[in-house]
Amino acid sequence: MGVPKRKPSHSRQRMRRAYNSTMTLPQLSTCPQCAAPAIPHRVCPACGYYKGRQVITVEATA
Repeated sequence: MGVPKRKPSHSRQRMRRAYNSTMTLPQLSTCPQCAAPAIPHRVCPACGYYKGRQVITVEATA
């Protein structure tokens, strides 16, 4: 079994672990009802429609 000859440096450890902490933003698509950006497979926060029918009622913001 292979055994490391030297301890990995702090810099090398952190570079290896940095990849796991990258954040990805959710991909947005346009709502077919109101053309606002919305997350796929979720209710549109602007109009409240999902799959062509109104699921929630959204009040207009003032």
